[in-house]
Amino acid sequence: MNYHTRKWIKPEDLNPNQTLFGGKLLQWIDEESALYAIVQLETPRCVTKFISEINFISSAKQGDIIEIGIEAIAFGRTSITLACNVRNMMTRQTIITIDKLVFVGVDNDGKPTEHGKTQIEFIKDRLKNQEE
Repeated sequence: MNYHTRKWIKPEDLNPNQTLFGGKLLQWIDEESALYAIVQLETPRCVTKFISEINFISSAKQGDIIEIGIEAIAFGRTSITLACNVRNMMTRQTIITIDKLVFVGVDNDGKPTEHGKTQIEFIKDRLKNQEE
C-alpha cells in the first residue's frame, strides 16, 4: 500500500467526542481515491461507483497526523478498484480500512468510457516512455 497523503487533525475536523469526525475522513478518502483513479486511468473525469463496508477500528484526536494509503487491486473495462487503509502516524494504529472503492472513468456526458489500462503505471515510467 502506498501512503501519499497526510492530514493534520485540526479542531474543525473533530466530532462532539473530540475525535476525528468519520464523515470528514470519508471525504478525504473519496477525494484521494478519485485523484489516484484519475492519474491511473489518465482521464480528467472519474466518479465514485461503489464503496464496500467501512471498518472504523480506532480514531485520531486533534494534533494527530494521519496517512491515507491507496492501492489499485483490479482494473475493469471502464473502472478501477482500489483498497484503502488509513493509519495514525502518532499511535501507529489503523484508523479505517476499506476493501473496495470502485471508480469509473466517464466522458463529457457522464457515460462510462473504456480506459484500456490493465496494470498500475507510475508517472516516472510514463515520463521515461515519452522521452524515448
